[in-house]
Amino acid sequence: MNKNPLIMKTKNLLLVIAVFAAFTGSAQKYMTRTGYIKFYSNAQVEDIEAENKQVSSVIDTKTGNFAFLLPIKGFEFEKALMQEHFNENYMESGKYPNASFKGSIENFDFSQLEKEGSYEVAFAGTMDIHGVDRKISEKATFTVSEGTVKLLSTFKLKPEDYGVKIPASKRNNISDVLEITVKMEYDKE
Repeated sequence: MNKNPLIMKTKNLLLVIAVFAAFTGSAQKYMTRTGYIKFYSNAQVEDIEAENKQVSSVIDTKTGNFAFLLPIKGFEFEKALMQEHFNENYMESGKYPNASFKGSIENFDFSQLEKEGSYEVAFAGTMDIHGVDRKISEKATFTVSEGTVKLLSTFKLKPEDYGVKIPASKRNNISDVLEITVKMEYDKE
């Protein structure tokens, strides 16, 4: 694997373009480049929490397509050493710089987003983390207030499902199941 920084940046840019290219040609899109994803690990020894505020996301209201993309190095931890271990030892962010989801919001009338309220939805598609693609289906809530559309989803993921190896010596430090929180505030395009 070539680790030339220019090549890695070019690959990252191409990945962003590829995710968002699926949504071109549609006049009804909601987009953000300031989305938020947090993961939380509740383990015997300690709780670990990291936040990423560099999440890009798009929803195409004509097709229901929904995607988000986030740089792994965008996760911020309370302790610098945790962040370093996360990027170098677990997520190998030099090799796998991004995580993404590409799928759709199912059976939802997007015209409802024109009026205030809360709307339960389901989404399904492929989550790519650490170079591993897995199908997921989860629930989310749209909240429309004062012309702003927000999405909130909380679900669980297992690091081992994505090839993230936790050494036996750290099993009590990191939970087998992580709680993932996704928050997006969209602008209409």
